[in-house]
Amino acid sequence: MKAREVMTHCVVTIAPEASVGDAISRMVSHQVSGMPVVDAHGAVVGVVSEGDFLRRGELHTEAPRRRWVELLVGPGGPADEYARSHGRTVDEVMSRNVVSVGPEAPLSDIVALMDEHSIKRVPVIEQGRLVGIVSRADLMTALAAALGAPKAATNPDGTLRERLVREMKKQSWCPVHCIDVAVRNGAVTLKGQVFDERQRRALHVLVENATGTKSLRDELTLLEPITGMPVPVGNAS
Repeated sequence: MKAREVMTHCVVTIAPEASVGDAISRMVSHQVSGMPVVDAHGAVVGVVSEGDFLRRGELHTEAPRRRWVELLVGPGGPADEYARSHGRTVDEVMSRNVVSVGPEAPLSDIVALMDEHSIKRVPVIEQGRLVGIVSRADLMTALAAALGAPKAATNPDGTLRERLVREMKKQSWCPVHCIDVAVRNGAVTLKGQVFDERQRRALHVLVENATGTKSLRDELTLLEPITGMPVPVGNAS
């Protein structure tokens, strides 16, 4: 399998000029432990994660001053630690050494990079722009699908779910990796996140047109595009 087959398309990002408070609020509201930092041109300039907020002056958890390190490497290291623990913008605290892959990268390469650099997520970049991200959670989802694949052929609900997910992956407008599809006795339930009310309506059409669908329950959450805050919009049909 390759990055494009498992990556999350709807990536939560933050701008380098955003405040540390805004970054933390976005991570909490979207329930992510880290996110790429993207500039106005769509280029990834860094990554910010929970680890970047462990050493903070507000919590009095700054790294202890190590005089011997300063003697060995000069004042640059301690100065950098101070800036990161007291910085007020994302640009001042983010990790700038971004480890990334292209959409065609095999999963074996991605896992090797995660092990080598002790990271939990790898941005997917194509032609200089962020197109997705592969996290450990995405790899677990892919593994679960692979383990469950042999049973799908003899399970009508599993077959319907497989067809729906396959059709969703074909649609450029569909944030397929943000959506969970469950099928029970032909009743389809959609859970997850969409970013535009039109995506939700299109998903209704896609599911209702699928052979074998008996009913649709919408438990999707619409994310408000400006604040990023979730707004429940579900209904049953």
